[in-house]
Amino acid sequence: MGPKGSNLVCKKEKRGKREMNTKDNSIFGNQSGAALVIALIIMVVLTIVALASSLTSVFEMKLSGNKRGMTDAFFVADAGVQAVVPDVSNFNSFSYTLVANTSTLPQTLRNEGIDSNLTSPTLSSSVSFTVSPTITIYHTSNTGAPRGTGFSATGNFDFNYFIVDSIGRDQMGSSLIRSNCEVREKVVRLIPSSQGGN
Repeated sequence: MGPKGSNLVCKKEKRGKREMNTKDNSIFGNQSGAALVIALIIMVVLTIVALASSLTSVFEMKLSGNKRGMTDAFFVADAGVQAVVPDVSNFNSFSYTLVANTSTLPQTLRNEGIDSNLTSPTLSSSVSFTVSPTITIYHTSNTGAPRGTGFSATGNFDFNYFIVDSIGRDQMGSSLIRSNCEVREKVVRLIPSSQGGN
């Protein structure tokens, strides 16, 4: 059994290594499932892109709807001011209610010297609203001619100062929460004084 037996052992070892190499190569060489994995990855990526784009479009639609609502509310508030100003009877201070406690006023109006207000002024008949703005006219205790008008402070006119506060609401919104906008405008009424005009 000398040299022949040793050769036989060597051949068996070589054959065993070849069998292992062919098994390893067959596992890595078989690519029949790779197409499925790549297809699944592509499907996941496309689903994420589709979801992101749909969420973006929904967000932009809400944003444009809010912008439309705010613009509508602004124009309603401004129209409320314009509907009140032409009627002189809204600026006769004898129809106003005395404001006893200025702490009930909005914070931005507390330093304006407000002494009375009118909470339901007459609106011009040429303006109609789906949802009417909330309008309050405040009379202030300021006196004297406004700066830059060319009137003398000692002239033959009295000056009454008013602040028209109009809160408009979105007219077309269908949700319970609608956009609001507040517009304030200062108005000065010139009244010939009892001493007569020039």
